[in-house]
Amino acid sequence: MTNQSTKALSKYISLILRHKPEVIGISLDEHGWADVKELISGISKTQTMTMELLEQIVAEDEKQRYSFNEDHTRIRANQGHSIPVDVELRESEPPKYLYHGSGEKYRKFIDENGLQPKSRLYVHLSADIDTAIQVGSRHGKPVVYKVCSGRMQKDGYQFFKSVNGVWLTKEVPVTYFKRETFDETSVSGGKIREENDMD
Repeated sequence: MTNQSTKALSKYISLILRHKPEVIGISLDEHGWADVKELISGISKTQTMTMELLEQIVAEDEKQRYSFNEDHTRIRANQGHSIPVDVELRESEPPKYLYHGSGEKYRKFIDENGLQPKSRLYVHLSADIDTAIQVGSRHGKPVVYKVCSGRMQKDGYQFFKSVNGVWLTKEVPVTYFKRETFDETSVSGGKIREENDMD
């Protein structure tokens, strides 16, 4: 299977485990786990799918989107769900600042309404600007927001860290973030101009 085919299959698994398990006739338990045999069987109805291929996709996924249980009989997405599941996240103390990458086309909405999870259960935040730029670039011209996560936690907001290092929170009101300014070249490795501290 080509690398492109593997990526397409990984995206399909992401759709199933985060949003629509019913597309292959399976269901997730309350913690987001799917039965591995059922997943493989469901996908195999329309395309090639084996246990070996599934293990390869999980192991090689750059964003570590998936986790197996100890005996590899169950699998789940680590975060990003739009369906109500409890992936057993542990509350964690965030760093002073976190970052959120989005597209220019969403800037007006975010500037007026804050960061909202929309179809997902949580707002996703990155520990560094470079990752946020990469995330934002998926939506066109990137826009990055610097979030005062430390101040938010002091004010009572909860933060969680998924097993693959993504920070999650229910919302980020406008008063807790500021748009970052960075050079266009930063998307391809240039320097990012940090704003002054917001606290």
